[in-house]
Parts: sequence; structure tokens; C-alpha cells
Amino acid sequence: MSDPRLVHLDYWCELQCPDCREALDDIRALRDRYGDALVIDLRHFPLERHKHAFIAAQAAEEAWAQGMLWPYVEGVLERTSELGERGEPVLLEVAEELGLDVEEMETALIDGRHILAVDADHAEGQAIGVTGTPTYVLDGVRMDGGQSQEGLRLRLEELLDAKLAGA
Repeated sequence: MSDPRLVHLDYWCELQCPDCREALDDIRALRDRYGDALVIDLRHFPLERHKHAFIAAQAAEEAWAQGMLWPYVEGVLERTSELGERGEPVLLEVAEELGLDVEEMETALIDGRHILAVDADHAEGQAIGVTGTPTYVLDGVRMDGGQSQEGLRLRLEELLDAKLAGA
């Protein structure tokens, strides 16, 4: 059972998405402001128009399995343009830079062990109305950052402050 004092923010992300790269500053600011009281749950929503997004989501799941989800996600998002141009080698380079087991990462991408997790996130996202990335969901309130990032962090902070005040 999860700690009721913790607030969970679902962050629907796609690792080849330039808007998600831009949203990193907001994610970092939220982490800095709320610390351990906020759990940001990465949810995968690979978009068809980005040909490396699905495998990038699988790679992120493997990074999570190796204990380095957020450093990996941030590393890949910082290289979205390069990912679009070069694909899978970028994913393996980020893994190597972070000291992950690159051989295990390659094996995971070949054997597809994380496909179901990525597919489940995508299906759930579609079911709740996610159409693009980044999208945030807090207590059933969905905020679409793919249309505009402007004012989004302030809105999230208002919701988080209210939620934490009531905890």
C-alpha cells in the first residue's frame, strides 16, 4: 500500500518529443520544490510520428529495472534531435554514459521484455484521453503540455499545494 502522504503525478512522456525535452525544466522544478512528497510517475506515450519513440520507451523501462530511470530519461530527452537522426545507438550511448549494463540493455531491446509495459501505458493513456505529450494527470485532472507549456507549472503547483495541504 502506498503512503497516503505522497502525491503521485502521472507524467505522460515520449522520449523523442521536443516538447517533453522542454518540460524537463518544469519536472526538475517540481522535484526541487516538493522533494520526497511528490512522486512523478513516468508513463509512456510513444507517438507514431517519432520512429524511435517506442524503442526508447522500452530502453527507459530497462533503465528503471537497473535503478536509473530518471537519469536515463533526462539523458535521452536532452538528445531528442540526435535520437531522431541516429536511433538506437543513442539509447545505448546514454546507458553507457550512466554506467548501466549496456549488454543487458541491448538484450532487453532485442527480446522485447518491456513491450507489454509500454503498450499498457499507451493503452491507459488513450483510455483517459491522452492525445499527445507531455501530458500530466493529478487526481484525475489532465493537463496537456503539448499544446502550450505556458502557465502549466503554475497550475500544477496550485493543484499540488492544495493536495498537500489536505494530506
